[in-house]
Amino acid sequence: MTYPNWLLSVHHDGSELYVSKLRPRLGETVQLRLRVAHLAPVRRVVLRTFPDGEQALTAMRRGATQPPAQWWEADLFIGQPTNHYRFIIDAADGLWHYSAAGPSDFVPLDQTDFRILADYDGPEWPATSVFYQIFPDRFANGDPATDPRPDEYEYRGYRPVTYPWETPPPADAFFPLVFYGGDLPGIEARLDYLTDLGVNALYLNPVFHAYSNHKYDVADYDHVDPHLGGDAALVSLRRALDARGMRYLLDIVPNHCGYWHPWFQSALADPSAPEAEYFTFRRHPDEYASWLGVWTLPKLNYLSAALRRCIYEDADAVFRRWLRPPFSADGWRVDVANMLGRQGETQLGQEINRGIRRAVKETRADAYLMGEHFFDATDQLQGDQWDGVMNYGGFAQSLWYWLSGYRQGAHGFAESLTAPYWPTTAMTATWQSRLAVTPWAVALQQYNLLGSHDTERIRTRLNGDDALHRLATAVLLTFPGVPGLYYGDEIGLMDAPGLNSRGCMIWDEARWNRPLRDYHRALIQLRRHSPALQRGGFQVILTEAETVGYQRESAADRVLVFAHRAQEPRPAGAVPVAHGGIPNGARFVDLDSGAELAVADGALSLPQLERGALILQGLGDRE
Repeated sequence: MTYPNWLLSVHHDGSELYVSKLRPRLGETVQLRLRVAHLAPVRRVVLRTFPDGEQALTAMRRGATQPPAQWWEADLFIGQPTNHYRFIIDAADGLWHYSAAGPSDFVPLDQTDFRILADYDGPEWPATSVFYQIFPDRFANGDPATDPRPDEYEYRGYRPVTYPWETPPPADAFFPLVFYGGDLPGIEARLDYLTDLGVNALYLNPVFHAYSNHKYDVADYDHVDPHLGGDAALVSLRRALDARGMRYLLDIVPNHCGYWHPWFQSALADPSAPEAEYFTFRRHPDEYASWLGVWTLPKLNYLSAALRRCIYEDADAVFRRWLRPPFSADGWRVDVANMLGRQGETQLGQEINRGIRRAVKETRADAYLMGEHFFDATDQLQGDQWDGVMNYGGFAQSLWYWLSGYRQGAHGFAESLTAPYWPTTAMTATWQSRLAVTPWAVALQQYNLLGSHDTERIRTRLNGDDALHRLATAVLLTFPGVPGLYYGDEIGLMDAPGLNSRGCMIWDEARWNRPLRDYHRALIQLRRHSPALQRGGFQVILTEAETVGYQRESAADRVLVFAHRAQEPRPAGAVPVAHGGIPNGARFVDLDSGAELAVADGALSLPQLERGALILQGLGDRE
């Protein structure tokens, strides 16, 4: 069925223009607003809610008429922890249902309803943050005296080697024991570089004592690795961050530990040891559950009450103690959060996640709890588990596919699924479907990224294409959620031979892509000062074969973004914007050229779009 064009103008999301309070308390009443074209043949609108499992219908009031928009309003009592709702539109050309999944001529499932959480306790500071992820061993060497040495330990026949900065390792090097000496003092020494870039929060890959360079094989949850500077270096870094008004996240591995962790060594030595119940042995000592079959990463078994006490329940549990002074971490990135507490017939994931959240929020109410998740994380994003996830599934992957073609693989699957072309509609449908089933207060806390230590660098993925790299950066910094950069992307780093995306940061400024860094710097400043980008609504307003356009809007400002991926320019021409509620006379400035544009006859006359992104900032229709 072909839907009437006026349905494109129907819009609602959880932002301040549509919901009077982002985080209401239980027992409060909020005002809901629905925007429709003022010339749409709408006779009435009904709010459909579902209190205590029973359908309720409420007639909405016709609100202000502000061409091209007509507003409809209703009050919603926040009477339960999750309050979900949708709209029924009675129009001259039919009866239409409108949920977070969009308009339909059929009755949608409740799971696509808009959702408002009562008493949600997520942190507020991530909304104004731009994160910078650092893989410590590869960022900066601040104290060569602590570099790993071959005589310190052996790892199944291999010994650690610290190579000169940026020197590729030999082809036969054992990857986990390839070191470059990066450490926490090195990060502290480069904080002025980061503040100049504009980032105000760090996400550090693991710093706890371990034998590999990545440190996901944790051997001691209670101390910072001496090669990174030890506990004192983290305390010093915390003080330096405080002096600059910056925050930081630690990376924790509660799904598994390292083979040489004392817990596992005790369990190996004695099947009756207290720590043996922390693990799952199929046949002691050689057959045990591990992360994806990697023998060095034995999986933790959360059927053990003692393990839960050690990891998150006790007063001095791992998840609690690092949030307190003198370390005072501002939150956690939780490794493989999608697999935590899940092991065959034992599926404790949600129970463990909720227990971790309870412990973290009791210890530090404003802590940001963010999980690693490459897939559909919506069941963990309903306000009772993670504040956010590394938003691969809801953001990054669809943008990758749109810019470089579809590629999908899986552990143990020999051949990737590929398609050279990914439709614009597939990308926008992915974005909207994930936003649809996530409460808006939680959607704003998703950690959006273009790449990480676990993926190709974005510039490598895009074959070094500078215009596409800028396009991706523009989308990252203007999309709903919390933007996170991966170290070195801003200067044009690509995957390094033998190290992939974990190459050494380049500190020779003559080798930087300075225009690219300046571009990042400008967009970071925009993101940190625009209410629309921090908390505003989101609406796709243009979907073409090679171009996508969307708006972010708040009560204070409006930003339009048009991204064009093709080598061939998009011809100049008028783009309809009235369905976005944008009035005639609304003016915008092109943040790149400084040129001003104005809406006339319901459309915005765009210049020719080269490959890249056009960002337009509103000049006053919100005043």
